[in-house]
Amino acid sequence: MDIQELRTRNPDHWMRATAIRALALDAVANANSGHTGMPIGMADVATVLFGKHLKFDAKNPQWHDRDRFILSAGHGSMLIYSLLYLCGDPEVTLDEIKNFRQLGAKTAGHPENFLLKAVETTTGPLGQGISNSVGFAMAEEMLRARFGKKLVDHHTYVIAGDGCLMEGVSQEAIAIAGRHELSKLIVFWDNNDITIDGKVSLSDKTDQITRFKSAGWHVQEIDGHDAEAIDAAITAAKKAGKPSMIACKTHIALGHAAQDTSKGHGALTNAEQNTAAKDAWGWTTGPFEVPADVKSWWEEIGTRGAADRSEWEARLAGMSESRQKEFARVMNGEAPKKLSATVKALKKQISETAPKVATRKASEMALEVINPIMPETIGGSADLTGSNNTLTGDMGVFDVGSRKGRYVYWGIREHGMAAAMNGIALHGGLRPYGGTFMAFTDYARPSMRLAALMKVPTVFVMTHDSIGLGEDGPTHQPVEHLAISRATPNTLVFRPADAVETAEAWEIALKQTDTPSVLSLTRQGLPTVRTEHKTANLSEKGAYVLAEAAGKRQVILMATGSEVELALKAREALQAEGIGTRVVSMPCIELFEQQDEAYRRKVLPAGPVRVAVEAAVQFGWDKWLFSERGKRDKGAFVGMPGFGASAPAEVLFEKFGITSDAVVAAAKGLL
Repeated sequence: MDIQELRTRNPDHWMRATAIRALALDAVANANSGHTGMPIGMADVATVLFGKHLKFDAKNPQWHDRDRFILSAGHGSMLIYSLLYLCGDPEVTLDEIKNFRQLGAKTAGHPENFLLKAVETTTGPLGQGISNSVGFAMAEEMLRARFGKKLVDHHTYVIAGDGCLMEGVSQEAIAIAGRHELSKLIVFWDNNDITIDGKVSLSDKTDQITRFKSAGWHVQEIDGHDAEAIDAAITAAKKAGKPSMIACKTHIALGHAAQDTSKGHGALTNAEQNTAAKDAWGWTTGPFEVPADVKSWWEEIGTRGAADRSEWEARLAGMSESRQKEFARVMNGEAPKKLSATVKALKKQISETAPKVATRKASEMALEVINPIMPETIGGSADLTGSNNTLTGDMGVFDVGSRKGRYVYWGIREHGMAAAMNGIALHGGLRPYGGTFMAFTDYARPSMRLAALMKVPTVFVMTHDSIGLGEDGPTHQPVEHLAISRATPNTLVFRPADAVETAEAWEIALKQTDTPSVLSLTRQGLPTVRTEHKTANLSEKGAYVLAEAAGKRQVILMATGSEVELALKAREALQAEGIGTRVVSMPCIELFEQQDEAYRRKVLPAGPVRVAVEAAVQFGWDKWLFSERGKRDKGAFVGMPGFGASAPAEVLFEKFGITSDAVVAAAKGLL
């Protein structure tokens, strides 16, 4: 249909959708920055979705049983901002629309979940939103199985573009959703055949319809500007019993001079062309003005969900008091009160029995006592369950016929796993953790970064954390991954020295509400170094004195993980020569940085020489080696000079000079 036919066929719908188009055009032109074409092209789909199907309350955008709307094609952010303003979201005022992409505005260049309550997830990096949505849909299934349909019964709707579907992570997500028959997930594909470089055919010939069908999805193809077809497709998708993809054939920058061109993807700022587009749309009001009758219709849509919310609140109030409290606890992300006592009891047992176990096994030991008291934990692994030790006996497996199961077999999909876990965490009510090898943080990195940016407490269990994994060789031996993880803002990186510190790390990670955690765990067995039980969680300080110097303190040895054992052996040798040596365990450098200066100076006082030992690259350690004195001759690092090699672990540590003898030599060389 051409624009004139669209205008005359359904004039009311046309004007309501054009309010989105006009606001997007004005805001991007005013900012001289942004992406105009997608909001213009997908305005009809969004109008039908919000107008006839989406369950939401604009005044209470975070009530728990709302439908979730995810704009995976986050560059088209003016679509969601226009919708929120039109529907009366109190956070998105007309001034916010006018300040699009400006410093301090909630209407950032890409939708940010921490700026606006109605934005479910931060999108912009293509493919992330559709991959998050799989986690949202899984969370809905899991929580409905636990709390019942009266409290949990909603859909997840996604708008994804050609770019989202080109990103590799989308295939991981599509496959997971199809495998698990996530019938509450509905994806609209903005099929406009345009990318920044030009036609999609420049780089891709994928048959997306066949692709989704082959993964077990219900698929429909429609004209994305036909309101009746859109409505019918959504209705059919809800009944499909599978995840559903609706291929919406659209025109990017519909009605503008840039229609169906790569220029239409970006900022349309030519005043004459923009005026001509509005004329073609039949839009006669001034910039940022919406006719009263159109705005009134949209505001009514924004309030429609208030009745659904009130009915839901009444159903919640009719539940038993204990059930209400438990629902509130998990949805608020609060750890159970029993968590600390449970971890303390485990620590006491470990200190008394002093087992020699790999910290990946110690992690399993911690989960074995934590998972039963935290029914909200959702575990999983990227096809490494037996290596990551992430499954405990009480969890059950999440599957089509077992929605109460709490363990997910993600397959060999590290990126998809991480993105979906973020979606589970963002949905609320569940605490996801998932495992792979530390070296494969590279495959999960974009989603790990977004977890930090979005302030969600996803837990990434990364085992086989050094050359200590041995014969698999340098492809699997992480050397730079600790530094990369530590360099990521708002991320806690734990490298525990033994089973006690591992239990403490889990307690800290599961108490976080806005910070993800990375647990870096060994393959090889480590002795218990915390043989004296302490009720306090010493790892909460990030670093602490594990062994004090006897006599005058001349050396401080700092270590993490498997190298703490080496530091303790080096201390024995140095003390035997009358060199007073303190050992500092640093399981979480980020938490140590958060301590006040007095505590940091107490642990790392000026005066003694310092040696850091870690089976990784030095990057990031200089602050602790040299900052107090500012003299490079008073600090040394014992670690990896580059990549590893294939050999048994003990051979590799000797080969690369990560030994207690090397630590002793480094310390004596500084004195």
